[in-house]
Amino acid sequence: MLISIVYDSGYGHTAKVAQLVAEGAGRVPGADVRLVAVADGDIPWATLEASDAIIFGAPTYNGLISARFKQFMEASTRTAWFEQKWRNKLAAGFTNSGAQHGDKLNSLISMALFAAQQGMIWVGLDLMPGNSSSTGSVEDLNRHGSWLGAMAQSNNDQGADQTPNQSDLKTAAYLGQRVAEIALRFRPAAA
Repeated sequence: MLISIVYDSGYGHTAKVAQLVAEGAGRVPGADVRLVAVADGDIPWATLEASDAIIFGAPTYNGLISARFKQFMEASTRTAWFEQKWRNKLAAGFTNSGAQHGDKLNSLISMALFAAQQGMIWVGLDLMPGNSSSTGSVEDLNRHGSWLGAMAQSNNDQGADQTPNQSDLKTAAYLGQRVAEIALRFRPAAA
């Protein structure tokens, strides 16, 4: 079972989130997880076509996905979209920004719409919002209260060695594991 994580990261924070998504997916027996950094420029289109699930990740800049991730999306029209090569594959998404909110939902909506145009099946979070009661904490999973995908927040004045916080990273790992577990359920039985 092949799980690919395609992501962009401008300052290393979103790459750190991608690594935790990969770690979570790798917890599922039989999962082969591949990280694909769009900044490297050489997208392994054949690997993505062979994947059971593709998890998308990008930083949120000014309420939008990064320009490099948008370029990846546009390049997919020439390599995957016209022939619907990703049709019926699972998809999910994650994003990171400097602000607590930072309009991250817009980035996840962009990824979900992109996946829908590819004919993919979107997997969201099944976690109730954390830090949403008097007994809650910023250490709760899903502290940003997102159902569409994993959200993380990184302080603008700290490097990826210090931020995002552990709850955001654990939420990212949870998303990766959830996608891999669902992909396992969707795999056809061996003939």
